[in-house]
Amino acid sequence: MLGIETSCDETGVAVYDSHAGLRGHALHSQISLHRAYGGVVPELASRDHIARLLPLLDATLEQAGLGLSELDAVAYTRGPGLAGALLVGAGVAAALAMAIDKPLLGVHHLEGHLLSPLLSEPGLDFPFVALLVSGGHTMLLQARALGRYVLLGETVDDAAGEAFDKTAKLLGLGYPGGPELARLAAFGNARAFELPRPKLHSADLDFSFAGLKTAVLTKVRQLGPAVCEQSRADLAAATQEAITDVLAAKAVAALQRSGLRTLVVAGGVGANLRLREKLDAACARLGARVHYPALQWCTDNGPMIAYAACRRLQSGLAQARRDYAFDIQPRWDLSELEPPG
Repeated sequence: MLGIETSCDETGVAVYDSHAGLRGHALHSQISLHRAYGGVVPELASRDHIARLLPLLDATLEQAGLGLSELDAVAYTRGPGLAGALLVGAGVAAALAMAIDKPLLGVHHLEGHLLSPLLSEPGLDFPFVALLVSGGHTMLLQARALGRYVLLGETVDDAAGEAFDKTAKLLGLGYPGGPELARLAAFGNARAFELPRPKLHSADLDFSFAGLKTAVLTKVRQLGPAVCEQSRADLAAATQEAITDVLAAKAVAALQRSGLRTLVVAGGVGANLRLREKLDAACARLGARVHYPALQWCTDNGPMIAYAACRRLQSGLAQARRDYAFDIQPRWDLSELEPPG
């Protein structure tokens, strides 16, 4: 299975073998391209995908030791994501599939993230609770089986990743903000500032981070433009502590309510080491197991798309087709996914 990922600012290509596992992959990050603008510029992202995709494809096939004709199917990220970026991957995937007369399969980006821990732990299986924290998405799901996902809670405003990025921008940190804030937080005292933890004790499993962002903005204004480096580190640490407190508490509550004892964490924020520390400790107290993707699979990547496509085809879901009329869905809810037949 060839997998192509172009939903935002990473160009990923991979070949996954259902028997041998990952055969080859290549990834290009556009961080340096977008850093000057402090965020992703959709038009630039699309143009860079066009320039990078075919060279990455060649490198991946060479690594896998395969020719195009040896592929059994081609998969691409159908959504959600930036429309222009998605069109690049979808168009290339459809052209390749048609050229080699092989089936074409569109994959849900978030399902790719959801299944990414299974790349490193093939023995991990359903059912489980999933904490999905990727880009503009923060949600808790009960994953009953492949394609059968019940939403337990989601953010009502900003996602956790957005809270990290916006706080980093308020502190004058570079792009991407989340990893920069985590690095600065390592030198700070999280108790130096008192910040809110919205919906921490609410009866539901939803999240809210907009109020936290506003509280950080208020602290930054109080500190003024001459704020010292230690205060910036302290505020970064306090912000990280507040976000991870909420994520960990809600994830544990989801385990308790569902009666399940397996938690899967996926998405870019899943790479945050402080979050992992808290989830490890909380799950140990609960007698639950927690699983993370390998750090390299936390960001957008080709292997998660190729793997998700493989699982869907093996399940008997007849989505792969040979008419090569592709489409994209920039907005696509996981609940709209067709479950396996």
